[in-house]
Amino acid sequence: MPILNVKVSAQRTPELSARIAETLLDLTTRVLGKRRDLTAVVITFVDPADWYIAGRSLAELKQSSFYFDVKVVDETNTKAEKARYIAEAFAVFEGLLGTLHPESYVYVQDVRAAAYGFGGRTQEYRHQHPEQ
Repeated sequence: MPILNVKVSAQRTPELSARIAETLLDLTTRVLGKRRDLTAVVITFVDPADWYIAGRSLAELKQSSFYFDVKVVDETNTKAEKARYIAEAFAVFEGLLGTLHPESYVYVQDVRAAAYGFGGRTQEYRHQHPEQ
């Protein structure tokens, strides 16, 4: 049930959106072991002229960048899984966007099961009532 909030320094195209969504669905399922059918991806495009690092725009630097966070229930992934996920995410975005600025970020956010949910029920409730 993760949700991924993605910001990308690029001009939006339907093809790029679809590639990003599919790539992140695959990565999140394969590395973090999350259910694809319960994973949502929201993508926001930012013009490289509006994305600044150290006072210089990515357009000026002729580089790309991305940021995304993925929310997962606390203690459902190991440190090694999260490290692999972050490394692979950087590599796949480099393949999608070209030369990346090293200040591109992935945040695997561990959230408490009692404070996170979907469909009107927390993950803690789902854990306590698996039959529902």
